[in-house]
Amino acid sequence: MHPVTRADFDQYMVPNYAPAQWLPVRGQGSRLWDQHGRDYLDLAAGIAVTSLGHCHPAMVKALTEQAQQLWHVSNTLTNEPALRLARKLVDATFAERVFFCNSGAEANEAAFKLARKVASDRDPARDEIIAASNSFHGRTLFTVSVGGQPKYSEGFGPRPQAISHVPYNDIAASRAAVSARTCAIVVEPVQGEGGVLPASREYLQAARELADAHGALLIFDEVQTGVGRTGALYAYQQYGVTPDILTSAKGLGGGFPIGAMLTTSEIAKHFSVGTHGTTYGGNPLACAVAEAVIDTVNTAEVQANVTARAAQLRTGLEALNAELGLFAEVRGMGLLLGAVLNDHYAGRAGEVVAKAAEAGVIVLQAGPNVVRFAPSLVIGEDDVSEALGRLGSALQAFAG
Repeated sequence: MHPVTRADFDQYMVPNYAPAQWLPVRGQGSRLWDQHGRDYLDLAAGIAVTSLGHCHPAMVKALTEQAQQLWHVSNTLTNEPALRLARKLVDATFAERVFFCNSGAEANEAAFKLARKVASDRDPARDEIIAASNSFHGRTLFTVSVGGQPKYSEGFGPRPQAISHVPYNDIAASRAAVSARTCAIVVEPVQGEGGVLPASREYLQAARELADAHGALLIFDEVQTGVGRTGALYAYQQYGVTPDILTSAKGLGGGFPIGAMLTTSEIAKHFSVGTHGTTYGGNPLACAVAEAVIDTVNTAEVQANVTARAAQLRTGLEALNAELGLFAEVRGMGLLLGAVLNDHYAGRAGEVVAKAAEAGVIVLQAGPNVVRFAPSLVIGEDDVSEALGRLGSALQAFAG
């Protein structure tokens, strides 16, 4: 068989992605190496997924040990890793019950279905979900419909109904939209795909008050912000606003597919036996790895590193901007940062990503105008410094 190359993607894969021309073959910490042995400093973490970097020893140990014990059982059984992980998530959050699945989209699908089920059981007249414009909640038909970016739902036929969108961080618009028909208000504490835009504390507090006043549920999508990325285990803990339902994925498995929906006992009881399910949710391998992630991330040491490295990265970006004048602002929380291109360079975030890769540093974009940074939560000071140096060369080349 011939060696695998990037050309095989174009020959064999469905063309719904446009991957870079280089292929990563090995990772360690915050570095990746391609087929030719070139190294790249990773400030993307698989879009905020590899929360402990590549091949972290605690994760490798957990996966290796579990792989020799139990790989899979159906949901007619439960298993020890799933129960241990659920207990740790409950102990560390507002939640009293956990549902495991395989991705952020599935976690949000479960959350939206649960909100509709609660409403159906309590008051069938309630069915409307209020979400934010420019939000992102996944790629299933339900979640792209709740997500406030029509480009992701166009062309797939009739969308699920009773979904409304209001501008993000707009308290007045939220107040005008919520009514006796509302069953849930859905918010990302930081809009990730929508441009790395943090919510104001007042906006989230108003969402909580509106939900309470109208008998609706408040759902926080923490798929991207959760599991230590903002400097706390979950961002809601920093805001001081507690949701009724929280979704988690991405960094929860550190690169192994897993998602979770967290909620209270009172709400969870509406998902009675048979109302919702998943073949792989609660898989022993995934839960063992996620337990190692939680044990590592939910420590003062790692949270302090997130705060320190976030300050270092933000300061470095602002210093580069003072020299080159590319960005209107740098915003975000913790190690989820967005550098917003100014009007002169608007629409060219993809070019920055490409130039950065040429210089040996991996970054992301969040829409056409925002360069997104979401490195490992345990990335070291030296790696951030080296990455900023490489990025500086890339930005100089970009600016011409």
